[in-house]
Amino acid sequence: MKKIISVLIAFSCLSVFAEKVQTPASVDGVTVVTAKEAKALQDSGALIVDVRKRMQYETKRIKGAVNVAYKEKSAKVAGFDASKDKFKFEKFADHKTKDVVFYCNGVNCWKSYKAAVVAVKNGFTKIHWLRTGYPSWESAGFPTE
Repeated sequence: MKKIISVLIAFSCLSVFAEKVQTPASVDGVTVVTAKEAKALQDSGALIVDVRKRMQYETKRIKGAVNVAYKEKSAKVAGFDASKDKFKFEKFADHKTKDVVFYCNGVNCWKSYKAAVVAVKNGFTKIHWLRTGYPSWESAGFPTE
């Protein structure tokens, strides 16, 4: 009985720590945009980058977005260690001075936040972050595929 109670307590503690932590509201050197602003950027030629896993991208995405998955192993904190992660920003290196919009699954998804931080640290100058992610784009009724 004591063992069962110990296991239940352990699981309840894990569930408290497993709660999703929201991404920071801003990033130095990055413009946080709404779905409407992201759509306007796309209409003016911005590159839209879906940083979710390939399977999520293939299921449903912003129409015209490219997939460059951000593979995270680092902690979900503002001062994360990017060296633990994998992100092939070289795939859009020709956009260092052009508008690029990153998105994932909303405010609890850290991949787009981390991608934006890494891009800025690597010299990209026009980075935009759709913090509210795919859900806000879809809710706004903008094109998906």
